[in-house]
Amino acid sequence: MAEKLAPEKRHIFLHNGQKVFEWDQTLDEVDIYINLPPNVHSKLFYCKIQSKHIELGIKGNPPFLNHDLSSPVKTDSSFWTLEDDIMHITLNKRDKGQTWASPILGQGQLDAYSTDLEQKRLMLQRFQEENPGFDFSQAQFSGNCPDPRTFMGGIRSD
Repeated sequence: MAEKLAPEKRHIFLHNGQKVFEWDQTLDEVDIYINLPPNVHSKLFYCKIQSKHIELGIKGNPPFLNHDLSSPVKTDSSFWTLEDDIMHITLNKRDKGQTWASPILGQGQLDAYSTDLEQKRLMLQRFQEENPGFDFSQAQFSGNCPDPRTFMGGIRSD
């Protein structure tokens, strides 16, 4: 049932009309997907993930991305992989349930409507996680959605 509450589509971050990356999020993670340039050996790509910063690119060249993150991440459980000409970066949120308007601080922010939709989806993911015998995939909120991190005492940690 949890897969029914997964992101329906990825958000696209554009700069000067060019796609820089796509991204989505769950309660625990933010995933970034970057199309890699052709004819570059996989061993030349690098990605440095710090608590509040990310840098990635091709060794020996200026970084493709070198920015602060919107929120802190757990570096010990964040990682990156190369899959079918795509760099997939998984950032493990330090604050589980926090709704990110963008992975990059001050860049490509979601509009208020899209942020609200994300927050509602994350809240339903939280309900699903805490009540695995129920199906919240068709549930809806009327009005403002509460913050998934703090609603009813906050997210339970095991």
